[in-house]
Amino acid sequence: MRVVNCVGFGPPDKLAPEERPDLAVLPEHVLIDVHACGVSFVDTLIIQGRYQIRPEPPFVPGSETAGVVSAVGKGVDDYAVGDRVIGMSLLNGFADQALLRPAQIRSLPAGLSFEQAAGFVQSYCTAYFSLHRRADLREGETVLVLGAAGGVGLASIDVAKAMGARVIAAASSPEKLDACRRQGADELIDYTKEDLKLRAKALSGGGVDVVVDPVGDAFAEPALRAIAPGGRYLVIGFAGGEIPTVRWNLILLKQCQVIGVDWGGWSAKHHDENDRLFEEVGEWVSEGRLSPLAPATFPLEEAPRALRELMGRRIVGKAVLVTR
Repeated sequence: MRVVNCVGFGPPDKLAPEERPDLAVLPEHVLIDVHACGVSFVDTLIIQGRYQIRPEPPFVPGSETAGVVSAVGKGVDDYAVGDRVIGMSLLNGFADQALLRPAQIRSLPAGLSFEQAAGFVQSYCTAYFSLHRRADLREGETVLVLGAAGGVGLASIDVAKAMGARVIAAASSPEKLDACRRQGADELIDYTKEDLKLRAKALSGGGVDVVVDPVGDAFAEPALRAIAPGGRYLVIGFAGGEIPTVRWNLILLKQCQVIGVDWGGWSAKHHDENDRLFEEVGEWVSEGRLSPLAPATFPLEEAPRALRELMGRRIVGKAVLVTR
């Protein structure tokens, strides 16, 4: 089997392709022939030793895979050889085989390619959990999505439109804004050229109802200032680099809610609820209510380049490694 090994903390150049013996199935496990592996912002932190969970090198990064079940271990009844599945684990995704427990696997929703599926779970479950469970988004409301051309951003546009909302997408280039438009955004803001607060307030008729923020950094305060009284601000991550400091008097004056969103942490403690959430998201895909865009693809051996492109914010949407 082929893997991409992180031999030491640091930049993506620390990753090295390796050949290893093929995996054998174990009791209570499922062996998967991986067709595609997702590349995420979390992976960029883990290889640098900057994530809250810090494995010691050497290790194989990668948390999302998609492929076909090649063997099932004794005691596994939920999956069979030939099933198309999505695998989820914090590590060992950058490989052409994966050995996972049934609890780490989901059936691949109808209508998704392996490439789409490899970048689906983290982004779409985060977006759905944020808007459906945490913000209680209502039909007709206006949503401002920051970093809208990223994986979570495009998924948030898709989910918000499926819930009947009007979406304003904010991104940093014409190429990225074009992807937002193709995903269904109603209005676009290039926040490298336009005043985010003023433009968002103008496009929303005075203020947005919900802000989806996976970026943080310098865009947090103007986005908060663009929120309508009683609005909801979803804090999802800090891909912009800096954790922002926000003036609390703005929260008081806006009488808004600032809501922390950690789908990964929540899902680890609410297994049954998360199973239902994934079923709902999968049904929306199968019914055609959600339409994930095709990701950028790289050969498995080019994982360092994929991570560099992601860290340089040159990826539109999701990036995946393909193995077959």
